[in-house]
Amino acid sequence: MSRLSPNHHATSRKSDDAYLRELGYEPVLTRRMGPFGNFAISFSVISVLSGCMTLYGFGLNTGGPPVMLWGWLIVGAMVMFIGAALAEVTSAYPTSGALYYQAEQLGGRKWGWYTGWLNLLGLLGAIAGIDYGAALFTGALFNLQWGFVPTPGKIMMIFLCILALHLALNLFGVRLVSILNSISVWWHLGGVTVIVGALAIVPSHHQSSDFVFGEFVNNTGWSPLYASVLGLLLAQYTFCGYDASAHLSEETTDAQVSASRGIIHAIGWSWLAGFVLLAGLTFAIQDYAGTVGTATGVPPAQIFLDALGVAGAKALLLVVIIAQLCCGNAETAAASRMVFAFSRDGALPGSHLWRQVDRRTGTPRMAVLLAVVCAAVLALPSLYSPVAYAAITSINVVGITPAYAIPIYLRIKNRHRFRPGPWNLGNWGVTVGTIAVVWVVFVTVLFCLPQTRPADSGLLSVETFNYAPIALLVVLALAWGWWRKQGSSYEVPAQNFDRSAATYEDEVV
Repeated sequence: MSRLSPNHHATSRKSDDAYLRELGYEPVLTRRMGPFGNFAISFSVISVLSGCMTLYGFGLNTGGPPVMLWGWLIVGAMVMFIGAALAEVTSAYPTSGALYYQAEQLGGRKWGWYTGWLNLLGLLGAIAGIDYGAALFTGALFNLQWGFVPTPGKIMMIFLCILALHLALNLFGVRLVSILNSISVWWHLGGVTVIVGALAIVPSHHQSSDFVFGEFVNNTGWSPLYASVLGLLLAQYTFCGYDASAHLSEETTDAQVSASRGIIHAIGWSWLAGFVLLAGLTFAIQDYAGTVGTATGVPPAQIFLDALGVAGAKALLLVVIIAQLCCGNAETAAASRMVFAFSRDGALPGSHLWRQVDRRTGTPRMAVLLAVVCAAVLALPSLYSPVAYAAITSINVVGITPAYAIPIYLRIKNRHRFRPGPWNLGNWGVTVGTIAVVWVVFVTVLFCLPQTRPADSGLLSVETFNYAPIALLVVLALAWGWWRKQGSSYEVPAQNFDRSAATYEDEVV
């Protein structure tokens, strides 16, 4: 479906940077990431060992096994359309700003402005969701090892420690991030193989195919149809973050092709690995009710415990936790580059701080700090709300997924203005993009709706409220207010405009 232009050839750092100057930016980040590293960051951010595992319990209640398995296949197919359309636009505009820069070039300044704010919300929600999920699994491991009781307060402390770890790792520079992401790819693939293999071989009892692909379960309080579409959140949340390849494009060699291929390959391999993982987990369930109500706080831990015993459960939990830590580290890198790029164009309050680049490491250190602090704030409702984690994951979806669709929609609307890069869809571009946009509209509306209905009344309570749409409205209101105050100073450079290196000379510290 994709194709490379006949005159495409392997680009050097000089030509990468020369094209970036044509797009209007003087290179200030360091190109130390190859094609595999670029693929690895998106694959690590998607992280089936994070998304599938942390929302597995949610899936058990919202439709059960068939919604998880069939939903994974359906959502994966739709995400491939989004990824292909986004990869085409990324090939034409490989910058750290990624989605918002693409939207501005194809639709104008306001399109870019609001796309950037949505993208930022989604990325920050992703850090919060990934690292809080890692905290939940760490709590489950501590529970098995030391009888640790995973209260909301204790999980929050673990979460903050994980955020601090990712802050430290991302301050060392993109080279370390790239190495960790490359390791992460093999850890994820090996981890899925080990987990599924152990669950297939060791237990003496497995569920039937009829159960895995047909046993519908609805514990939401809503209708079966509504519960079924809510269950798609597991797959849709997992399939987020592949724009990381675009955000790291200014640090990638042969960026016009490498970033696009990174997006497609990350989605494809995750689609396969995730299905195998979900099937392996579900076949190995020994006690459905006990798995849902597990004392560990995370149902996959109970599946490991029932199927493999305490020692096996601890070993597999450790495999999952390390994968989740790699995922959160990669997402922190992607989000910080978005903060840097958006600040470079004057779109955030305090932009002069967040666009600073450390002279020694070539890393936007203040942008990393801001991303981590904002992620911590987004997770605070988890202290009092048992469904807050689902809301955090919804924030990721309702923020970042529309941001994917906006440049795709503008590429369709202004197709005669769009100049394809070396990686493009040819005549299929408009068709693929249209399918992608329709799907995004559907899931965005879906995940702003209530996810749990209290059993005692038809009214929503504080404990069951989905605050994802509130977070979305707050960010849009902030974007609108800041546009009125500061929008005149927001200026994404036009393509083919050679911006002087002196512009950022005083920002490299």
